[in-house]
Amino acid sequence: MKKFIGLLLSVFLPSFFMQSAFAQDQETALVPLPSVQDFTKGQDGWGVGLGLSLEYETAYEGSDEFGFEVGPAGAVQWRRGDDVFYWAGEALGWRGLRSDTWLFDAAVAFDEGREEADSDEGHLDGLGDQDESAEVVLQARRAFDADWRHWLVGRVVTGGDGTLGLFGVGRRFGEQMDGSGSEVNLVAVFHDSEYANRGFGITPAQSAASGLAETRLSGGLRSVGIDYNYRHYINENWQIFGEALFEYYSSEVRDSPIARSNYETEVGIGFIYVF
Repeated sequence: MKKFIGLLLSVFLPSFFMQSAFAQDQETALVPLPSVQDFTKGQDGWGVGLGLSLEYETAYEGSDEFGFEVGPAGAVQWRRGDDVFYWAGEALGWRGLRSDTWLFDAAVAFDEGREEADSDEGHLDGLGDQDESAEVVLQARRAFDADWRHWLVGRVVTGGDGTLGLFGVGRRFGEQMDGSGSEVNLVAVFHDSEYANRGFGITPAQSAASGLAETRLSGGLRSVGIDYNYRHYINENWQIFGEALFEYYSSEVRDSPIARSNYETEVGIGFIYVF
C-alpha cells in the first residue's frame, strides 16, 4: 500500500483548508511523523480516531489488475508518557519513544491471505486459497535529530509463513510537531524462501492444476520501493490523510508466473474524526 494523489494533496489541501485549520502548535505527538498515528493530543489517557479510507491498489501481490477498496481507518489508543498501546484495524500493539531519537513498535497483526477470486481474469485459478494468518511485526526507527527530520527504519514481519525484513531511510517535511505534514521513505525489502514462495512460488500440485510452470524462489532481495505519507488537520477533530506507495520487484520475483507486473502500487486517501 500510492504516491501521486498524496503528492497532489500536499500541494493543494493546505491552502484549501487554511481558513479552517486548527492551530495545534501546543500539541506534541509521540513522534512528529504523519505515518505514526497519535490521537492522544499529547496527553496521557485515551485517544480515539475513527474514519474511512479509499484505496486504489493492485488486486494481489504481482497482479496487473487494479481496483478500489473502501475500509475503516483510525485506531483506539491509550497513552502513558512515551508509551502508546493501540488497536488499529487488525493489529494490536505497543509503541514507545526512548531517548527522543528511538521509536520502537511491536504488534500482532493478520495477513489477509490470497484467494483465487482475487483475480477477475482468472490468473490465480488452480493455485488454491491462502488462509489469513497471524504475524508479529517488530519495528525500530532511529532519528538523527530530536525533531525527527531524518531517520533510519528497520522492520521485521514474521509468522507461520516465513519472514520479511525492511530497511530504509526517511525524511520529514514541514515544521509541525503534532504529526501533520508529510514524509517520504526509501526502502529495500528482503524475504526468506518460505515467505517468498507463499507469495510467488508454485508447487508441483499447483502447477498441475493451474498450468503455470512450477516455481521455487530462494529468498533474498524482494524489492526496492518508495512510500509517501501526508496528514493534515482540518480542525480540532477532523484529519485528512493520504498515502502513496511504489514497490519494484527483484528479478527473481519478476520471473515468477504469478508476477504479471514488475511492480506493486497503491494510492489511498481518507478522513478521520478524533474524539
